[in-house]
Amino acid sequence: MIAPAPAAKPRAWPIVDGSQYEGSRIPSPVPTILPVPESLLGSDDVLRINFGPNHPSTHGVLRLIVDLDGEQVVGLSAVIGYLHTGFEKTMEHKTWWKCVTYPERIDYVGYQNNELTFVLAVEKLLELEVPEKAIWMRTLLCELSRIHSHLVFLGTSALELGAVSMFWYCFREREMILDLFEMVTGARMHTRYFQVGGLAEDIPEGFYPQCRTFVDWMPRALEDYLALLDRNQIWLERTKGIGLLSADDAIALGQTGPVLRASGVDWDLRRDEPYLAYGQVDFKVPVYPNGDVYDRYRVRVDEMRESTRIVEQCLRRLERLKGRPWIADDRKVVLPPREELHTSMETLIHHFKIVTEGYRVPEGEVYVATESPRGEQGCYLVSEGGPKPWRVHFRAPSFVALEATATCTHDALIADLIAIVGSLDAVMGDTDR
Repeated sequence: MIAPAPAAKPRAWPIVDGSQYEGSRIPSPVPTILPVPESLLGSDDVLRINFGPNHPSTHGVLRLIVDLDGEQVVGLSAVIGYLHTGFEKTMEHKTWWKCVTYPERIDYVGYQNNELTFVLAVEKLLELEVPEKAIWMRTLLCELSRIHSHLVFLGTSALELGAVSMFWYCFREREMILDLFEMVTGARMHTRYFQVGGLAEDIPEGFYPQCRTFVDWMPRALEDYLALLDRNQIWLERTKGIGLLSADDAIALGQTGPVLRASGVDWDLRRDEPYLAYGQVDFKVPVYPNGDVYDRYRVRVDEMRESTRIVEQCLRRLERLKGRPWIADDRKVVLPPREELHTSMETLIHHFKIVTEGYRVPEGEVYVATESPRGEQGCYLVSEGGPKPWRVHFRAPSFVALEATATCTHDALIADLIAIVGSLDAVMGDTDR
């Protein structure tokens, strides 16, 4: 009898072939670590320093271990975990109704988009139909949130490269957006305005003229930004040809959103896999070919212009939907109207039970992805049929974006590292969730 062949010995991590990244800038064998060249190993000229986890240029509590040969970056490793929040595990111990507050804290700059992804996933499990008014308002607020996020990116990234005035210009428009959020939701950030089934409250009358004022103003503000930066020789030298990421490398590293489109890949979930009202609005998807810091900046500036166009189209549609319902009429999952609480004991009890005990979601699993300001924001849910999710997991674009840091820092100077990390636009709450 022939003895069975011995089991193959497990390969050590990372499980990659030596030739996997041939012809690529992606570091081998670990794509997220830029190793010091063998010719420099043991050299007294190589200095290892820490960037973070508290340095402002690391965009949050990110630690970069950087090896320098003079001003040249010859080695790099990104260390995360200083802001681990446990949001996903916490949500598994909360009712579906109480979970809605948590996704907004994951990406705390694009909070409306995170909340939307979770709500859409729950509605898909419930097979719940959402009123038209809620669909258009969600689209409008998500695009305002996209502009808000890109303004924070542009203002802080320019500040780190010495363009101090850009920070104040960007935060001028950011304040206008936060005022709109406060008018609609009562809060400037982390609004919990998207509910399963629709919206928390109807749109106030004063929102329409105020939002119209912003839509009319924003294109002129964008011209101000371009006038300050696009003919600024220092800005161009600090961004053009810096932090290169090819289309093939971007795809291999799982990049999405502005980082992917700045590398020449024409992909946007809003257009290619439409959700909400994106299939009914007209907008362009900005794509640039060079994959450098400058193109990542231009993609986001152009996206702000296109998002303003989408907001204007949503606004026109919403003005025709005044008086229409803003949330589904399903008392099993939706809170009863507030005015009934003063006159109906049954309504009060029902309100109390949803808030304290929650509602049940049919057994099943679902994955829903949306186009957040940083790329594909995905939510994977598993329900056992009870009032709490059995499993919650988010596909966070910031986590994926950081994987490109080592690739982009080939041949970079220490000053370039600041521009590169800023151009990837990672939010650490999104990374260490």
